[in-house]
Amino acid sequence: MANSNNHENRDLDILEHIEQDPETTQATMAARLGVAVGTVNWHLKRLIEKGYVKVRRVERRKLRYIITPQGIAYRTNLLVDYIHTSFDIYRLVRQRSMDAIAHIKEKNFSQVYLDGSGDVAEICRLTCLEQGIDITEKKSYPIFHIEGLKIFIILEDSKHDNP
Repeated sequence: MANSNNHENRDLDILEHIEQDPETTQATMAARLGVAVGTVNWHLKRLIEKGYVKVRRVERRKLRYIITPQGIAYRTNLLVDYIHTSFDIYRLVRQRSMDAIAHIKEKNFSQVYLDGSGDVAEICRLTCLEQGIDITEKKSYPIFHIEGLKIFIILEDSKHDNP
């Protein structure tokens, strides 16, 4: 399933890139997506075989990619799926943040140290601030340790009780 999502996400990226620049090259797409040219070529061949993209030669060595109506529908479906998945992940992380905050509040803390970065950490940070929990640079407070989509609370070194 994750592999399927990866293919679909890559298809979406390629379709969006073609939409922005129909005369793009596979090398440009590969560089933008951070993948090998062969990966882009493989995806493009699949998209062409399925009728989502057509290719026209505009010069001897220059191609133009055209998204077909079926390709537009496919791109729309991929985009809707991506948005649904993103919101599902957001809701999951938000609920885990709320659960962790409830635990912190039960222990009478009003500050935490946030150990992590990226989107999950940002959701945690915003949820903490929204719930009246300040983010501190002091590791002597409870630590919200973030690994992937998981949030761990480390209390053992916490020395500051806040009534």
